[in-house]
Amino acid sequence: MVQSYRDLVAWHKAMELVTEIYRVTKQFPKEELFGLMSQLRRAAVSIPSNIAEGKGRLSKGEFRQFLGNARGSLAEVETQIVIAQNLSYLDETETNKLLAMVEEVGKVLNGLLSAVKN
Repeated sequence: MVQSYRDLVAWHKAMELVTEIYRVTKQFPKEELFGLMSQLRRAAVSIPSNIAEGKGRLSKGEFRQFLGNARGSLAEVETQIVIAQNLSYLDETETNKLLAMVEEVGKVLNGLLSAVKN
C-alpha cells in the first residue's frame, strides 16, 4: 500500500525527468537564463511537486486535482522541449530522450489518475 508520495512510481519518473531537464538546460545560451531555461525548469519541477502536494491532501478529489495539474505541467514541458529543439538548443538525440521520458511520465500519471478515480 502506498503510504507516501515517495512510494509513487509517477513521482520517481517525474523526478528523473526534472534531473534530465536541469542537465540539458545547462547548455542553453546565457540569454535564456530568465527565459526558456527558467520556464522549462519550473514546469518540470511542478510535475513531481504537484504529485507530492496532491498525495498530502486529505481527499481523493484533491489528489486528482493535483494530478491534473501535474499533467498540465507535463504538456507544458513537452511543448517547451519542442521549442528548444526548434531553436537548436537541443539536438535530436536529447530531444528524443526527453520526449520519451515525457511519454513515460504521462503513461504513469494517467494510470495513477485512473487508479485514484476508482
